[in-house]
Amino acid sequence: MTFTLVALFIVVVAFTAIAIGAFGWAAKTGQFHGLEAGARSIFDTDEPIGRPTDHFPERGRKSKASV
Repeated sequence: MTFTLVALFIVVVAFTAIAIGAFGWAAKTGQFHGLEAGARSIFDTDEPIGRPTDHFPERGRKSKASV
């Protein structure tokens, strides 16, 4: 029982160290810069930000893709 708890503790400490190291690397290399630009990159000029232009088929009618 004691060995299991010690092993679990070592695994938790190792995982935490890896997670902190990965976060530090990401912050150091600039991975968190420009988050807004990445969020806007899915829009093209035909679909302005804040105005969805998706079209959904009416209820009860089958689309050509589902036939």
